[in-house]
Amino acid sequence: MLKKTLYGVLALLLLLTAAIGGGALAAESGPARPVVVQGAMNLEMQALVAALKNPKEITYGGWTFWQGTIGNLPVVVSRTEVGLTNAAAATTLAIEKFQPRAVINQGTAGGHDPALQRFDIVLGQKSIHFGKFKSNHADSGRGIHSENWIPENVKIRVNGQEKEYPGFAGDPELLKIAQGVAGTYTHGKIVSGVIGSADEWNRELDRIQWVHQKFQTSVEEMETASAAQVAAAYGVPFLGIRILSNSEPRNQDWDPKAGAYCQEYVLEVLKALDRAAKP
Repeated sequence: MLKKTLYGVLALLLLLTAAIGGGALAAESGPARPVVVQGAMNLEMQALVAALKNPKEITYGGWTFWQGTIGNLPVVVSRTEVGLTNAAAATTLAIEKFQPRAVINQGTAGGHDPALQRFDIVLGQKSIHFGKFKSNHADSGRGIHSENWIPENVKIRVNGQEKEYPGFAGDPELLKIAQGVAGTYTHGKIVSGVIGSADEWNRELDRIQWVHQKFQTSVEEMETASAAQVAAAYGVPFLGIRILSNSEPRNQDWDPKAGAYCQEYVLEVLKALDRAAKP
């Protein structure tokens, strides 16, 4: 009789566990894992650091992190520094050192889509490397024709198997939460789109138009796809959030206020994550 009772209790516990398991971002027992929020430069992450309760500064090599809370949500703000290599290194350190439940890469970007203007925000439905190409052979003196270069997919090893990625999809749950607070943003519109990453700052309109048509990019910057690549290798939910600080197609120059505006919105996303984590 005792044995049957124990089996019954175990079955009930298993049912309860399945019922409350939820998605990848569901609240967990034990010490809560943080959300890592990244910005490449001070103007892209200082307001987030200022919003942390009891921040603790930690540096590994050339990359600095601030650990604290926003509401009851554990948050680590990461200054990745600029560029693909910096973003990959900072993301690897963040995942290894802090074991985050999610990574959000946010900050400024240059516009590709002529329908968007300065201070609009793009939620990364997908992020893509647009600087990885191969070219066919051409003899000396035949010139350079970058418009004919062939894009190549990124390859990473996941669970021991090599996989090709034409881009990295934003986590659906994070995307839904970010879309849910879009109404709090007053400086422009919020859309879902493709964030393009390369160690480039393009100002030639023909080049921008070519990349936009080839990759359907909404914006360009230098970190998101690299951070997404590392997160994908570790199986950590990821979302890119990028604000237009400038737009060559609209002849709009760079404005540093964009960094502050993006952080205002990202703080609302973090507050929504905090609310979603509460039982």
